[in-house]
Amino acid sequence: MRETKVTREQAISLLKKYNQEPFHVLHGLTVEAVMRWYAGACGRGEEADFWGMAGLLHDVDFEKYPEEHCKKAPELLAEVNAEPELVHAIVCHGYGLCSDVEPEDEMEKFLFAADELTGLIGAAAKMRPSKSCTDMELSSLKKKFKDKRFAAGCSRDVIRTGAERLGWSLEELMEKTLEAMKASETAVNEEAAVLTGETK
Repeated sequence: MRETKVTREQAISLLKKYNQEPFHVLHGLTVEAVMRWYAGACGRGEEADFWGMAGLLHDVDFEKYPEEHCKKAPELLAEVNAEPELVHAIVCHGYGLCSDVEPEDEMEKFLFAADELTGLIGAAAKMRPSKSCTDMELSSLKKKFKDKRFAAGCSRDVIRTGAERLGWSLEELMEKTLEAMKASETAVNEEAAVLTGETK
């Protein structure tokens, strides 16, 4: 069983140190929640802290060092003495885009698959009258996925490849990630508002 010695308090502090944009803090919290959900859903609940930590810190270097994304991360993660397994998981989530380190185990494949998709779901939620994904149907998400002009920065190729690496259909990945975000949206938004000083 993999555990992390990095406390969540340390992780939040590191995330905020290198990420001032509220969106990036929210994204980290969102992917953390999705990863914790996935850990429980696939029978790895005892590793939920480790999975969540990888999600929380996966983009720690993106805001300040976009040109060195996934390359600067090990240096920043060393500030909290992150274990090699956690560093590897974080570095490989950018495989094929900004990293040549390949996702190997189940958790790394989930992080790779879910990261871009959470961004797409989040963008789609903002367009809804409710500004929420809790009332979003899978069919609506699939339409947004097919519209390449919508949230163009979210790589559809990475999302497809992520599903394939998990041995899932694209629809299954969308359905489960949407379910994970629905389950955690309220708590994530509330914490993000506190951490960034933004009220919802």
